[in-house]
Amino acid sequence: MRYLTIFLFIGSALFSSNYTPKSYDYLLGMPGFTNSALNLHFKIYQGYVKNTNDLLTKLDTIDSSTYEYGALKRRLGWEFDGMRLHELYFDHLGGNGQSDKHSALFSAIVSQYGSYDAWKKDFVATGMIRGIGWVVLYYDPQADRLVNTWINEYDSGHLVTGSPIVIMDVFEHAYMPQFGLDRAAYISAFFANLNWKVASSRYKMKAN
Repeated sequence: MRYLTIFLFIGSALFSSNYTPKSYDYLLGMPGFTNSALNLHFKIYQGYVKNTNDLLTKLDTIDSSTYEYGALKRRLGWEFDGMRLHELYFDHLGGNGQSDKHSALFSAIVSQYGSYDAWKKDFVATGMIRGIGWVVLYYDPQADRLVNTWINEYDSGHLVTGSPIVIMDVFEHAYMPQFGLDRAAYISAFFANLNWKVASSRYKMKAN
């Protein structure tokens, strides 16, 4: 019984542990982005981490038969996906924008789209769609296929079983503080700082 009690305590502690926001200060000074715009974006990301922790804490204590429980459950996916999408986004910035033509990801892009430029044109066109959202290059392991996808909200439009490879934030907070309505200029800055080694490692991990 004593060991069962210890196990339950450890399990509860692990389940209730908070998510910790990552530091992306190393991106400050990134060409094409002002520090003020980046710091604002970091703060917004940190808010999603905080809200995710707050929701999980409340859901752990609230009566599951209440209306509030259901409302908070529905909100959790929005905050959690906001946290994770921002991490995927920031994690593959800070590069030189040069794709590795010898990587498996580059080969897959060329094989499916005909050329890297054709894929990029489709990705950029997706990013120029009116409205707020995200653009995600997904890898579908079941069909061994890459798909450029538009996500309306953090929790809407994801491809089930798809693995995110390249992720671009096109919510207003990602570009308007610096670029105003010139979303195309923001997209150019995004591609100029993309770390293709990170994207390629994501693909390699999922495709093999």
